[in-house]
Amino acid sequence: MRIKKKSPKPSAKRPPLYFIGYRGPAPQKEELIFWYNAQYGGPLTIDHEGGAPESWHIRHGPWTAHVVIPLPSTHVAGLKDQLAWEHDQIGAIAPSVMPPRDMPDTILFAARLARGLVLLTQGTAHDVTTQQYLNPSDWQDRSLIEFVADDHVLVAQDDQAQSDMIWCYSLGLSKFGLDELETFLPRGTPDRTAKELLGESIREIIRIGQSPKVGASFTLPSLNRTITIANHRTAAPAGRMLGFREVQAS
Repeated sequence: MRIKKKSPKPSAKRPPLYFIGYRGPAPQKEELIFWYNAQYGGPLTIDHEGGAPESWHIRHGPWTAHVVIPLPSTHVAGLKDQLAWEHDQIGAIAPSVMPPRDMPDTILFAARLARGLVLLTQGTAHDVTTQQYLNPSDWQDRSLIEFVADDHVLVAQDDQAQSDMIWCYSLGLSKFGLDELETFLPRGTPDRTAKELLGESIREIIRIGQSPKVGASFTLPSLNRTITIANHRTAAPAGRMLGFREVQAS
């Protein structure tokens, strides 16, 4: 007996990846399909969810995502003030729930849809996890088979967290259902050191597809260093509570 594979569904536990701010009417699904197929080959298909014209279930091959455009007025009243932009309409893009090994493709697909909607509306995207604002000229144009972690995860730092140390951390791994990474470096350490250490650790964690337990170690071949997970805690550097795993290099 063959077991039919269920279609991925949106998860209430996974927040939108992007908000799309724009003015005027929302783009029609035919416009997004035409643009996407011209850019990436398609075929892109869009179905209405629950009979609602503003709620789209979007698919290209094995990749799926969920778009609501525009969001109901009851959902955007506080968002406009929170995002501090003048757009009078807001849409949202969320990924489908997929196995960890498929999340990079899913995140990349959602980013392509966000790029398309920003270009079609000449609006602005807000990356919910990294707190970045993306205008039409800010997107890196990559094919669907070209995944670059730096497009989706950034490395930030805070030199006020401790008097003698600099707190360096990632923002964006939570898109993949993973804990963020952090490390503490002595003041005066070159910025490049933290970016290389966390950057390579981010790529390795995405490749593994799960957050290592405290005490676990893994190798970063490009840096010829071994990384150990020293601690697990929560913090809210971007105003939203996130899990962090501390990496120490040896």
